[in-house]
Amino acid sequence: MTIIIFLTELAGATMLLLYAVRMVRTGIERAFGPSFRRVVTASTNPLRAATTGLVMALILQSSAAVGLLVAGFTGTKALAFATGLAVVLGADLGSALLIQVLSFKLEWLVPVLLAFGGGFFIKSERRGLKQAGRIILGIAFILLSLRFLRETMDPIRDSAFLPSLAGYLEKDFLTAFIVGAVLAWLMHSSVAVILMCVTLVAISAVPVVAGTSLILGANLGSAMIPIWLTRGMTPISRHVPIANFIVRGTGAIVAVLIVNLTPALTYLGGLDSSQTLINVHMLFNFLLLGFLPFCAVLHAPVSRLLPVAPPVEEAVPHLNRSVLDASAAKTPRLALLNMKREVLRMAQVAETMLSPVMGLYERYDRPSATSVIDRELIISRALDDIRKFSADIPADMMQKHERHQIREITEYAIEVQTAGNIVAKVLMPLAREKSENSIRFSEAGLQELLAMHERVLANMALAFNVLISDDLESARLLLEEKAEMTRAERSSRKQHLKRLSKGMTISFESSDIHLDTLRALREFNSRISSVAYPILHRGGQLLETRLIQNIDTKDND
Repeated sequence: MTIIIFLTELAGATMLLLYAVRMVRTGIERAFGPSFRRVVTASTNPLRAATTGLVMALILQSSAAVGLLVAGFTGTKALAFATGLAVVLGADLGSALLIQVLSFKLEWLVPVLLAFGGGFFIKSERRGLKQAGRIILGIAFILLSLRFLRETMDPIRDSAFLPSLAGYLEKDFLTAFIVGAVLAWLMHSSVAVILMCVTLVAISAVPVVAGTSLILGANLGSAMIPIWLTRGMTPISRHVPIANFIVRGTGAIVAVLIVNLTPALTYLGGLDSSQTLINVHMLFNFLLLGFLPFCAVLHAPVSRLLPVAPPVEEAVPHLNRSVLDASAAKTPRLALLNMKREVLRMAQVAETMLSPVMGLYERYDRPSATSVIDRELIISRALDDIRKFSADIPADMMQKHERHQIREITEYAIEVQTAGNIVAKVLMPLAREKSENSIRFSEAGLQELLAMHERVLANMALAFNVLISDDLESARLLLEEKAEMTRAERSSRKQHLKRLSKGMTISFESSDIHLDTLRALREFNSRISSVAYPILHRGGQLLETRLIQNIDTKDND
């Protein structure tokens, strides 16, 4: 019975730790996610790229999360292989520094963090404060989970079971190394595994030598996580995770041999302190940065290991081809799915129109702008096809809810077409005007527009998920993002007017284009976000009106 209680409590503490780490990461991604692409892809110098990765790992509390971002960016060729590997190596060091911060005795902070985090998360309507509350709560839960872990281990550390297991791992360091790697891979969080090991060593449940082998194994396991999570991506996306695994895995094997076959630990904190584990972890990841000048060397062997197929030129790009199937119109359920796929294609075309907008604002290119404008015709033709397709669905075979859904999909197709129209008829002419008149934005104004553009693109990805899944929670989040976009547009407008009042010539010259771009981006986002309304309405989560009801008119008599 004792062992069952122990395993249950251990599982509870571990799950709380994993949930807390994920909660912090989710809060930060929702608060700052749209800016990550610009931050990661802005660095080309290896040292600067590594610094970027370090900071992002501290923010996201996960080097694996940074690895996934880098894999996505290298897959779209927004990031070079060598730069991507430098970012990941820096992220590994950032994750190690995070362990040091979280290992401090901060239990006294837990009530304060719970009070402030809970207040922000539950009471605030502002997106920024709400996500700040989520992050603060996550940190509090991390500290709580570590306390629970220590309390779980205390009753059994003097039993026969744990000392014998710990003694075995101390004698067989290769088994300890493999156990650490497997734990990190299974839990998908090296931060959680290493914090557990540090806690166990701190209460003398596991010897320092065994704990060191475990955390070096966890370093190997953490390099396996991005490889597993990117298994469905293109080969070029997987090059950086595989290269990181080669560098990190080789280093971890060498390090575990040095630690166990030499007296190196005596110089890194001794054999009686949990700080020794943290020192080894930080030093190991710091030494890996010595590979930065040689990042490009691995590109050729990794490319041979996982070759990239030559691109196949399509006669008609897949986004330009309709996915509507006339035979599916005879079955309302299949027709609904067919229409959703077509509207998703329209939205993806609209995304390809919006993505290059800020690049064209900074450096206008007529052929590229013409290509963007021409895609509006693809969306218009798709809308016409959807209207005809919906008219061909036999009305007598449709149930009431199916008629509603077909109308909702058609209405959303109209919204997507309007969004494409905003890019072609508003944003592209503004980009051309800015170029022809040699107008420049102020640095602050440009950053505001870039941030809004990134946020709209992130909201488009969320809208795609809502369209396909009909998920109520995602629809709520999308509508919250729409409200945040309105606030961001209002804030940028106020900041712009403040710059004008200070007599900044550059802001005066760009005023009309800046304000028109803000309005266009907000309107584009509003059109794309409209997919959430019918889902929230069906879920009973929309108010009928914003007007104050039952106004007392006596005071007006």
